[in-house]
Amino acid sequence: MNPTIAIFGSSRATSDQPLYRDAFKLGKTLAEAGFVIANGGYGGLMEATGEGAAEVGGVVIGVTAPTVFPNRNGPNAAITSEVPTETVGQRIAHLVDSADATIALPGSLGTTAEFIVAWNTCFVAPLSGNRPKLNIAVGPRWHRLVDHLSEELGADSSLVTCVDSMSEAAEIAIDHFDLPESQ
Repeated sequence: MNPTIAIFGSSRATSDQPLYRDAFKLGKTLAEAGFVIANGGYGGLMEATGEGAAEVGGVVIGVTAPTVFPNRNGPNAAITSEVPTETVGQRIAHLVDSADATIALPGSLGTTAEFIVAWNTCFVAPLSGNRPKLNIAVGPRWHRLVDHLSEELGADSSLVTCVDSMSEAAEIAIDHFDLPESQ
C-alpha cells in the first residue's frame, strides 16, 4: 500500500503566486513517487498540492469540516475522496493519525495547529511503542518556531526536519520511504 502524506498549508494562497506553483510541483512530485496526498480539502496550498497530484493521476484525500466552514463550497475539484469531520480537532486528528508522514508549508494559525499536533504526536509515539513519523516543515518561520519552542518549552527539535524548499521536502520524503523519484 502506498504511504499517505498529509500536507498542511495556507488556504489563502492563489494560483498566481510562486508559493502556489511550488506546492503544485510538490503534490505532483510526491504523487509521481507513489504517495497518497491528504490535506484539508479546500483552497490555497491544499488545492495546489491536490491539483499537482491529480495531474499525474494521484489519489488526493480531502479531510474537510463542512459545519465549521459552511461558507466554503465543498472540497476542491482535485479531491478524489472526501472525509468530512464535525470539528477542527477531528479534522486535524484524522489528518495526522491517518498519515505516514506530514509536511507543513507556509500558513497561518490553522496550519500552525496542524503542525503542532503532528509534532506532539511524534513526541508521544514512543510512549505507546511506536516510532515517530516523518515530520517536515518548509520555510524559515517553521525553523524559528521550532527553535523557539525547543528553547522555551524543551520540545524535541529532532522530531522536526526543517527545510528551506518544497523540493527538499519531497526529496526527504521520497528517500525516507525509499520510493523512486517517479513511478
